[in-house]
This record gives sequence, C-alpha cells and structure tokens, in this order.
Amino acid sequence: MEIISVKKFPEYKEIAIKYFQSKWASPNSMKVYDDCITNCTTTSSPLPQWYLLMDDGKIIGCAGLITNDFISRMDLYPWVCALYIEEEYRRNTYGSLLLEQAKIDAKVGGFSHLYLCTNHIGYYEKYGFKYIGTGYHPWGDSSRIYVATL
Repeated sequence: MEIISVKKFPEYKEIAIKYFQSKWASPNSMKVYDDCITNCTTTSSPLPQWYLLMDDGKIIGCAGLITNDFISRMDLYPWVCALYIEEEYRRNTYGSLLLEQAKIDAKVGGFSHLYLCTNHIGYYEKYGFKYIGTGYHPWGDSSRIYVATL
C-alpha cells in the first residue's frame, strides 16, 4: 500500500479530484473538491492535504485533512474528512493507514489534536479517537465529533 499526498505530488491532482468527486460530491459540490484539491498544491499552509491510498497503482481509498468539515465547531481544527475505502478492500484496517498519515501531517503542521465528524460508532475509537460531543451541519443534520491527541 502507498499513500500519495496530492500536496507533495501535484501530478495526481486531476486523478484525485475525479476520485473524491466520485465518492463524496453531489452535483452541487463538484466544484468544492476541484477548487480545494487544486489549491492545496500551491499553498504554503499545512492545510489542506488530500490523500490517495494506492494498491499496485490502483486507487483503493482516500481521505482529507482540512480546516473544517462543514460543521458548527469552527473552534476545532484540523479535521480528517472524506475517509473512504473501496468495499472489496474493507475489513483490512486500510483506513487506519490514512488516519495515521493525517495524524502525522497534522502534528508536523503544529497541531496537537485531530478531529473528525461522523455518525459511525465503534470504528474511529479503534484508532485513538474519542467522542467529545455533537456538531451541526449547515444543511440541518448533526454528527458526532471525535478527537485524537497527537
């Protein structure tokens, strides 16, 4: 398995945009991934980061490291987002590889904590995340908020 940081390897930008869009975007949010991933390649800021998980040249997953995951707790950052593993590769702890990379890059970026929002219970706890409360999304939904100390 290989983790590709689009920030470090901008030649993966177009492939990453298409992959993230195919997994996470709605017709109204396609440009969000395009713009964010495109601009991560030129900023000197440690955020955002976008990762592709590769198995022998094939993309099998992805994740992002961002300033906010469309959630009300703007006082908390950075956030790991858009974690996805292709179905046939699940149950092999490959998601933990992306979570670990996000933790490493967050720490290198000077952060002491990493957050995520989800409605999954039991998955992220296996990788050092602890539930801390509920956050609210602009579209009216809520999500559980987790934190990992770096």
